[in-house]
Amino acid sequence: MGDLFDSSNGNFDIQKSHINDKGYFVVTAGETNNGILGKSDVEARIFEANTITIDMFGFAFFRQFEYKMVTHARVFSLKPKFKTTHKQGLFLASLFKHLKTKFGYDNMCSWAKIKDDKIQLPINRDGDIDFEFMESFVAELEAERVAELEAERVAELEAYLAAASLKDYELTADELSALSKFENYNWGEFEYRKIFNHIKQGKRLKKDDQICGDLPFVMAGITNNGVANYISNPIIMFPKNSITVDIFGNVFYRDFEFSAGDDTGVYWNDEREFSKEIMLFFATAMSKSLLGKYSFGNKLRSSKSFNIAMELPTNNGEIDFEFMNNFIKAIEKLVIKDVVLYSDNKIKATKSIVSSNQ
Repeated sequence: MGDLFDSSNGNFDIQKSHINDKGYFVVTAGETNNGILGKSDVEARIFEANTITIDMFGFAFFRQFEYKMVTHARVFSLKPKFKTTHKQGLFLASLFKHLKTKFGYDNMCSWAKIKDDKIQLPINRDGDIDFEFMESFVAELEAERVAELEAERVAELEAYLAAASLKDYELTADELSALSKFENYNWGEFEYRKIFNHIKQGKRLKKDDQICGDLPFVMAGITNNGVANYISNPIIMFPKNSITVDIFGNVFYRDFEFSAGDDTGVYWNDEREFSKEIMLFFATAMSKSLLGKYSFGNKLRSSKSFNIAMELPTNNGEIDFEFMNNFIKAIEKLVIKDVVLYSDNKIKATKSIVSSNQ
């Protein structure tokens, strides 16, 4: 490789204390953030853009910008002895990726150890390095990545729409109205027992007695939304379209059949089929009514919750289920729209990087 690159090292040992987000990027050892420690304006040697850095572990990166190096991290710079474009530089840097499998703390990489190594490069019919192939190969990979991101975006959108049973994320007139009226709407208090005709406590099942299976087993806590295990024990099964409230007041909507431990209460109504959106609204209202009231020293049991009241929107003194339904659908669509915009921005950023390197 000595006939392809010139190598050089830094002349000042930059420390973390020198990082001040000013001046030039500082390159150190490691893969995190592509080895970029931050920026510093400390007086130190500045290395040219369009060069390759290799650290003591063998991590190699192409640098299209000027930079400084942390010398104690044993980073060295390779400058090609020929003019290199960004894509060609990426291609060349990829040829050093195998070094990270050869070097480490016990055997640190250095230019002296690798300068006599050989690398394979594409050549044209005249036997010269085929820079045009390198350029087109990386361009093709970049185009494939953009296509992958666009495919992921479509898949994500379709998955969210399917999960929410929505055809699109455009708000209807009723949904827009619900959002605009939410803060100034009429509200009333309604006891849990007036909403649910079933308020039950789960059954104790010690961890050692749990048999592995497919039935979600809900216990107190917020990790994994309270699903502590999947069991096959012949134990009480609760219906989907239910709400669970644990002894600490953590509330979750369940759209699947499940079982629950004795530290969790279950709430549902089998005389009136509330929609998923209505149940989600109930769950949020219940969570608000319980916030900060229960803990290890004051545990909530379902039997103590019958007379607890939640605030719900009303119309002529009655619960306004239509408003609740429209409001939750609007919130779902806004969340989906945020996901779509995030994906679109990710694709846009990738395209911008690719186009700027043409």
